Amino acid sequence: MFRKAAVPTVSNGSYLQGRVNGKLSSMDSGQPAREGKVVLKKKVTLLRGISIIIGTIIGAGIFISPKGILKNTGSVGMSLTVWTVCGILSLFGALCYAELGTCIKKSGGHYTYILEAFGPLPAFVRVWVELLIIRPAATAVISLAFGRYILEPFFMQCEIPELAIKLITAVGITLVMVLNSTSVSWSARIQMFLTFCKLVAILIIIVPGVIQLIKGETQHFKNAFSGNDASVMGLPLAFYSGMYAYSGWFYLNFVTEEVENPEKNIPLAICISMIIVTVGYVLTNVAYFTTISAGELLLSKAVAVTFAERLMGNFSLAVPVFVALSCFGSMNGGIFAVSRMFFVASREGHLPEILSMIHVRKHTPLPAVIVLHPLTMIMLFTGDLYSLLNFLSFARWLFIGLVVAGLIYLRYKRPDMPRPFKVPLFIPALFSFTCLFMVALSLYSDPVNTGIGFAITLTGIPAYYLFIVWDNKPKWFRKLLGK
Repeated sequence: MFRKAAVPTVSNGSYLQGRVNGKLSSMDSGQPAREGKVVLKKKVTLLRGISIIIGTIIGAGIFISPKGILKNTGSVGMSLTVWTVCGILSLFGALCYAELGTCIKKSGGHYTYILEAFGPLPAFVRVWVELLIIRPAATAVISLAFGRYILEPFFMQCEIPELAIKLITAVGITLVMVLNSTSVSWSARIQMFLTFCKLVAILIIIVPGVIQLIKGETQHFKNAFSGNDASVMGLPLAFYSGMYAYSGWFYLNFVTEEVENPEKNIPLAICISMIIVTVGYVLTNVAYFTTISAGELLLSKAVAVTFAERLMGNFSLAVPVFVALSCFGSMNGGIFAVSRMFFVASREGHLPEILSMIHVRKHTPLPAVIVLHPLTMIMLFTGDLYSLLNFLSFARWLFIGLVVAGLIYLRYKRPDMPRPFKVPLFIPALFSFTCLFMVALSLYSDPVNTGIGFAITLTGIPAYYLFIVWDNKPKWFRKLLGK
């Protein structure tokens, strides 16, 4: 059923086996592919790349609860400013990843770039935390939003039973896993359809908002910067919420080896996607404020639903369905991308060997996909998911900041590396500083939860020496790891 995967290089779509001292294979090898190799096909076109990025970024947040930014900024004007600035900062980060994706043409995203710049230990810690905690918990949380909003039209007059939400959520998770295990093409096609649904949902909010502006409904924008003064701690936390809402721009880099013409398509897909998402997010928030005051927005559990009920009457029933489809798209895009990280980490010897195997006929990294299923189910039915994400949310920005700092380091360490796309140095410098500042702030503002997350991340260090460095493992232990 399975055959061991070849290790793709980056030159002319060829393939090469092996790794050197825990580092990635040479980035400029022209060695041709060996006959009969089972490899991941290049099926991600420009349009599919755009759908992966947009479809993963736009989840439930913009429809349900943009109040975190408003709460921490204190005024309508400042909240819209933060949405805009976070979009620009996210574009800067995405441009840095575009450079990395065009000069290091391997899948794996954060893991691959950290491995190339800083070596195997920090790369292993990154994939360790992602596999055990971050991805299962993040998938479970977005899936719960899917379950809740897909059931919303059937429980308009009463509270939705928690068990029903979790059961429909489990079905949704399983469906996404099966889809990603069965076909790359179908997964990409459905992602394109769901991305279209997300953009339609945003337009359903933006267009009535623009009509309201034309009618002169601007009372909530008068004295837009007056209100509660943002505290010194509030503004950085608002930026933290905004950057989280835009997160997902890095997922195309997880599937670099499957992108057609990556030198051209990765930068194009990233730039187009980030412009669309930033404009969409800002206009959506403007639309909200044409109908809902700042105070009402802070009290609303689901802003998009409140907005639709006031302007659309019975058509507002469609909004929860669009939110559910949006969540499903984020689930699909996240699993599609992150499974490639596990695939590459296994190929480099940092995860069990079975995770780097490819299905002979379907050409999908099936084991790297389904390994997430039991872990996600455990997260779904046990534990406090939201607290868990709070513990580890800082880890994402810590490693993203490290990746972008690695870009600067590689400019000096490997100046001769081919760089088809190159960003001005101030962009990675500003973005990495922003990420590390947010990490430092979270340690200061919430030392308990962040400290727990930091401790969980540090468990990756002894795990690295136990599973990777320790050579004299017992035979049964080696067999368990697939060595």
